[in-house]
Amino acid sequence: MDVKIEQSWKERLGGEFEKPYFSDLTQRIRQEYASYTCYPPGRLIFNAFNLCPFDKVRVVIIGQDPYHEPGQAMGLSFSVPDGVPMPPSLINIFKEIQSDMGVPMPTSGNLMRWAQQGVMLLNATLTVRAHQAGSHQRLGWETFTDAAIQALNQGREHLVFILWGGYARSKASLIDRNRHLVLQAVHPSPLSANRGGWFGNRHFSQANEYLLAHGQQPINW
Repeated sequence: MDVKIEQSWKERLGGEFEKPYFSDLTQRIRQEYASYTCYPPGRLIFNAFNLCPFDKVRVVIIGQDPYHEPGQAMGLSFSVPDGVPMPPSLINIFKEIQSDMGVPMPTSGNLMRWAQQGVMLLNATLTVRAHQAGSHQRLGWETFTDAAIQALNQGREHLVFILWGGYARSKASLIDRNRHLVLQAVHPSPLSANRGGWFGNRHFSQANEYLLAHGQQPINW
């Protein structure tokens, strides 16, 4: 696994690449990709970083790990490539945007257009074995992505961190609420969303109101 990561992130996180845990992680991931089908494709592992340079990030949406079925994972949390059917969580995200912002349901689940506006779609674990959700957790990715969250927390001001579900919400302790807005809700998966607490959260309009209040352009959700 070559660490081909956008330059501003390399400067912020370069120290992580030198640490023993990252060396172990690299070895394990190389082994996994050589022995099993894993997602996303190697060149897209750091896609969330490469599409969102450090100084361009405005919103961070934290996911757990990549989609684990063929053709879905593209290195951006919740996003799938053009032409791939939308997973249920993503459908619920778009339903909430429709009711919150009046934006009609899109035909594609590709969220690159968000990333290009400064929405960092960061999974806590950046890789997964095919058909096995959570299979690459606790290999070291979380240490690395926590370092990225902490770098944003300390090095930027007035970001919006969006945390859906218990796992993402456990990252709230890394974020200084005096400097940033933290929005939390249940996970958009049908299991959680249908119990209540997802629909009507208005996170998308709240994020835009906060950005506007701090002199930034709103996101075109």
